[in-house]
Amino acid sequence: MPKSPVALAVMPPAVAQALRALGENLAIARVRRHESQRAWAKRVGCSVPTLIRMERGDPGVGTGIYATALWLIGRAAALPELAAPATDRGALENEVRGALKRRAVRSAASAEGRLARRKTAGD
Repeated sequence: MPKSPVALAVMPPAVAQALRALGENLAIARVRRHESQRAWAKRVGCSVPTLIRMERGDPGVGTGIYATALWLIGRAAALPELAAPATDRGALENEVRGALKRRAVRSAASAEGRLARRKTAGD
């Protein structure tokens, strides 16, 4: 049996739960379509044991297999939105912090400039 990647060992519980929910949802979608595991695995391009692991939310299953299963149920278009820059709150917060920092530096320099101009104007 191959060693588990370190990423799997340090996976946050929320991520593991999300994968389990995704797997369960994919299994429900397959059953609602009256597809057997064998037929679905063939359409996804994997073995039946891999399909079973995917439906259990196994994080060791390749992303391509999850993506193909989503494509089979018409949801592949949603994949790019998962990491869309417009919804990346962490990056947005960093940009706002940086802008505030730059503004504070500019404001201080601007204030010093105004004071210097006043002193020279008053002389």
